[in-house]
Amino acid sequence: MGSFEEGDQEGFGTLEAGSTIAVHDGDMFAGSTANGRKLLLPRVHVLPPTVPSKMIGLWNNFHALAEKLNQVRPNHPLYFLKANTSFCGPNEVIRRPKSYTGRVVYEGELGIVIGKRCYQVSENDAAAFIFGFTCINDVTALDLITEEPSFPQWTRAKSFEGFGAFGPVIATGLQPEDLAVRTILNGQERQNYPISDMIIPPLRVVSLLSHDMTLLPGDVICCGTSLGVGAMKGPRDEVEVGIDPIGTLRNVFEQ
Repeated sequence: MGSFEEGDQEGFGTLEAGSTIAVHDGDMFAGSTANGRKLLLPRVHVLPPTVPSKMIGLWNNFHALAEKLNQVRPNHPLYFLKANTSFCGPNEVIRRPKSYTGRVVYEGELGIVIGKRCYQVSENDAAAFIFGFTCINDVTALDLITEEPSFPQWTRAKSFEGFGAFGPVIATGLQPEDLAVRTILNGQERQNYPISDMIIPPLRVVSLLSHDMTLLPGDVICCGTSLGVGAMKGPRDEVEVGIDPIGTLRNVFEQ
């Protein structure tokens, strides 16, 4: 399922054969049906697949990276929030903030998309609240996190325009533990890691977060990243985050 813009109208639908959108009426999360219209993908502008009220990003949630960084494995998700003005979809250009000259890094991740209001749910019930999964590039102004020794600035480092890239679609009916994230920078593979290596797996993540806050339809949880994170040095870098069978999120970062 994904969203698009056709002229001055926005809509959503399902992607068929990788090149055609079957347009739907209704509400993506509360019930929709195909209306019979078909649109060729090249004729529309693809938007972020949903408009989250919030994007939650996890840190230190993969065994391989925790071991490399000598980090203690958490019992509860360690997370930050991205501003909702940071979201961008596939094929959008992400530009370096004018106020920042330090390192900007890509982080390829799996995203969990919430399908219905979720509050204080058990791990056993969490699957019923997940609509599907998407690809994430959790772009980060890395040097800002530790710029102020007394206060790590996760939200500031993660919330610039375009730093919350996700898409191209939300795929449903998947078993997340079977998935793998692959990140390509300028044609070279930089990340390739299994979701099964998560310290806190997706269903437990949803359950635990739902005891901290209410998760709403369309909210996105970024599952955290693993080995291979690196800087985008420009002046123009193409980053692809691919998760089969979800698809590939492509964006260009400009200095």
